[in-house]
Amino acid sequence: MLLSKRKIATRQRRNLVTYSNPDSLIAEQFREIRTNISFVTKKGKCPVLLITSPAGGEGKSTTAANLAVSMASQKENVLLIDANLREPALDYIFKISHSVGLTDVLVGKASLEDAAYRTEIGRLEILTAGISPKNPTEILESERMKDLLQEAMTKYDVILIDSPGVLKVADSRVLANKCDGVILVVSSSSTGHEKAWEAKKALEFAQANIVGVIINEMK
Repeated sequence: MLLSKRKIATRQRRNLVTYSNPDSLIAEQFREIRTNISFVTKKGKCPVLLITSPAGGEGKSTTAANLAVSMASQKENVLLIDANLREPALDYIFKISHSVGLTDVLVGKASLEDAAYRTEIGRLEILTAGISPKNPTEILESERMKDLLQEAMTKYDVILIDSPGVLKVADSRVLANKCDGVILVVSSSSTGHEKAWEAKKALEFAQANIVGVIINEMK
């Protein structure tokens, strides 16, 4: 299912357009994506959605951030998790500290309640990556990660996870089958059909439920 084909200027890629310019065409496109997602997720259940891309530089983190803002503006309790432990980006996009985050919760140094950053944007909370661990794949594959998601499902209406590129490292693949669905973000100018196909096959091999694709057109 094609969730959206959106066009944004390169200089805007790291902007929270859905927050700074909610009446823009881009913000409207994110509202369309939000609506499309509601059609492919189970009603009455807190969906856990993984947002990934084949490699890097395809606008994945910006997409995750703006989608989270759009959902939170609908009075939904949204948790946005930065699971890109190698190259985190959400702290930069939202201009917040990542000194305490996901890794701290997973190793028992902090609780979800203490580590989640409450923003001023609707009901959006962000769990940054935290300090980069030596074993990202293993920590994300752990039983504690599964427990964290179970806990989060009791506190939020929707959980979005920003993860690394599927073809770069195994992190996204070990997370994929812990989630209800995966959204694949591809760039029309840089991804290429072969990489997109390889990413799709890798996710299917990991038994991921691919709920849709967002084609990101950059000027």
